[in-house]
Amino acid sequence: MDLLPDIWRQEYWLPPGVTWRDVEQLAESDRPRPHDLLVALPLALGFVALRYVFERFFAPPMGRCLGVKKRLQVTAAPSPKLEVFYSQRSRQPTQSDIVSLMSLCGKTQREIERWFRLRRNQDRPCQTKKFGEAAWRFFFYLTAFMSGLACLVVRPWFWDLRECWRRYPFQPMERAHYWYYMLELGFYGSLLLRISVDIKRKDFKEQVIHHLATMFLLSFSYCANYIRIGTLVMLLHDSSDILLESAKMFNYGTGWRKTCDTLFVVFAVAFLVTRLVIFPSKIIHTTLVLSMEVFEPFFGYYFFNVLLMVLQVLHIFWAGLILRMVYKFLKGKLEKDERSDEESEIEEEEGDKGGEENMDQGEDYCWEKSKNTLNSQLSMLTNNCVLNNLTNHRASVADRMRKAQ
Repeated sequence: MDLLPDIWRQEYWLPPGVTWRDVEQLAESDRPRPHDLLVALPLALGFVALRYVFERFFAPPMGRCLGVKKRLQVTAAPSPKLEVFYSQRSRQPTQSDIVSLMSLCGKTQREIERWFRLRRNQDRPCQTKKFGEAAWRFFFYLTAFMSGLACLVVRPWFWDLRECWRRYPFQPMERAHYWYYMLELGFYGSLLLRISVDIKRKDFKEQVIHHLATMFLLSFSYCANYIRIGTLVMLLHDSSDILLESAKMFNYGTGWRKTCDTLFVVFAVAFLVTRLVIFPSKIIHTTLVLSMEVFEPFFGYYFFNVLLMVLQVLHIFWAGLILRMVYKFLKGKLEKDERSDEESEIEEEEGDKGGEENMDQGEDYCWEKSKNTLNSQLSMLTNNCVLNNLTNHRASVADRMRKAQ
């Protein structure tokens, strides 16, 4: 029962020598209050509804303008027993599973492997779905970045990072920054609410960690009145995310390869500069070093910096993927987003068995072609035999008539 009050002990949230009573000197509208964070929940639900409307009515015509095409899928033949195994046990059966399924369903090994391959392909996200997701994130990041830039570029801490800590924690909060926080928090909350239905990518676990760390970071920095440095962190992240989502949008279209490649190069440069240079050298340096010019370390100082370090570790992880994409791009072999264009399981499967289905189709085609060729040759041979027989018969009849004369 005493745990909840202990969470709000001033030693956790405020620098040494500062109490909640001191902070209450600010007007209620000028200071962040923990219960303000409850606004993020209805905002998250609102973003989920708005995203549904966007992907349902606005994304499809945009996709058609960019030439996004829905992939035609070959559906697996209905098989209740295989479907039960697929949905309840495994999407990728082992060799022993295939042997037992052969006796259970009366199918050959090749037929079972082909059924599971087609069934997995049915669950692959289509291009239109991936385009809708990328377009939704693009428009949010663009709107958030432009709005954040407009309300921060005229503030002194945008140009001088020491201003982030001047008179801390007695810094009045502006309404624009309040809504900037709540909208970002609501957006990341909506991503977590939809995480079970969104496309599962290769970095799914890292994305979950990123969303959770971001929400903890936003929530804690708001309650501890780290709003000035928090707004800079959000602005920095949104800047490169715009380029990523726009590059993916053009990648899903048809005939936009040069545009996609250009956006990808710009994104790679922007990501590496903002996440691996500016973020550690400016943001983390500000919170670790410059803040010590104003107050001594306390729990909130350590907790906030640990969350920033978690984000930096994720930045390094994604930078590795981006550099690998750059390497493939320079070699001319980059055809898809190394990080997240397709489901991880599907990618592994396609990497191992990607040509099997084409091989099956090729074998069927070659067999049909050879069969048709054989039939035509047999037909020609038959016709030749018939003509030869007729010719020989006519010749023998003519000989008999000459002898009779």
